[in-house]
Amino acid sequence: MDDLIFPKKEWCLTNEQEQLCNLSKNLGSKRFSKRAFKYDSEASFPVENYKDLAEKGLLGICVPKKYGGFGADLKTYMLAAAEIGRYCGATALTFNMHVSSCLWTSFLIDDLKLDEEIKIEHERLRSEHYKRIIQDGKIYAQPFSEGGAAAAGFKAFGTNALKVPDGWVINGRKIFASLSGHADYYGVLCSAIRKKDECGSRKNTMYLAVPNNADGVSVEGDWDPLGMRGTVSRTLVFRDVFVFEKEQLMPAGVYPEAAARWPHMFMTLTPAYMGIAQAAFDFTIKYLRGEVEGMAPVKRRMYPTKQLAVAEMKVMLEQTKAIWFQAISEAGPDPSKESLMRAYVAQYTVMENSNKLTQLALRTCGGQAMLKTLPLERLYRDSRCGSLMLPWTAELCLDKLGTSTLYEEGESD
Repeated sequence: MDDLIFPKKEWCLTNEQEQLCNLSKNLGSKRFSKRAFKYDSEASFPVENYKDLAEKGLLGICVPKKYGGFGADLKTYMLAAAEIGRYCGATALTFNMHVSSCLWTSFLIDDLKLDEEIKIEHERLRSEHYKRIIQDGKIYAQPFSEGGAAAAGFKAFGTNALKVPDGWVINGRKIFASLSGHADYYGVLCSAIRKKDECGSRKNTMYLAVPNNADGVSVEGDWDPLGMRGTVSRTLVFRDVFVFEKEQLMPAGVYPEAAARWPHMFMTLTPAYMGIAQAAFDFTIKYLRGEVEGMAPVKRRMYPTKQLAVAEMKVMLEQTKAIWFQAISEAGPDPSKESLMRAYVAQYTVMENSNKLTQLALRTCGGQAMLKTLPLERLYRDSRCGSLMLPWTAELCLDKLGTSTLYEEGESD
């Protein structure tokens, strides 16, 4: 069995963190890894993996303990999710979309210290969502992108929620909507409006759970991407979709405050790629030692060129792990400027280095590693997708880092 990516003793994990990491690792190594080829080649959703996640209670990893979940905080979830990404990147990435719906509405929002009246209402509403997840095994997605600047935080969401008696009527579309057609509920970020011709505002952002079988919900378009094919991220369309008041995942207008005060919430895409980085290194070691299952036990570790390449990979992997672990360890509301910049550095480093490590692995292992019967080719394609993902793409991270380094708040030229 593989060791944990972040062993308890060396990285000072809690007992709970170690437990959840081992639970995730065991599922990944014994079940998910064996199915990853199928989901990738077919671009099909990992249905069986989600049944396993539900069976082990991991759908409720960030649901508070009083509702029957594990009550994991952001760091604990991130460590466990990286173990899943190590064996199936698409499962880890879609798992993030589900878990974020729980993390945002529990650990994260509780740190915002809401007004007591709003807190009581939120407590009532979220208990219904958690009940669905814990008791019924329901899956929540989190469609975010719309093809514009809204997902990056620069403008209001184009998907609108018109207030009507007893609820809301939603119109709009979300692209790259992971789990589309497979989630039971879509956690939709949209702009609340009071009349049809009103322009949306970010301060009025709503976060609503839309049942997948609601009238007016449709999944459109093909899905045949380069990598992360098992996410099945087709386009979601909402045409006059009515949802009841009880489907609020966050109180009205709280999301903008959460996004501004808890920016580390946008790092939750990185565990999948942290896992891929580790997986590329793991495969290279096994390949050079002649220990890859199903292959002849031919050793290649005695060549100096291979040893130097592995050393380079080890340096890059440890650097990536260190900055990522530090960033998720200090995650919290109202971070300092330096802490936020470390988060950008960690995001950029994980997304870029996961792909660099798979490139080095391919070059080091040689021609056979390109075969689709082996996982490295898939890891390479999956890893290339991370730098492109909003709201913190690699380009946006560099832009934020450059600006934050050279300017203090309120300065301009």
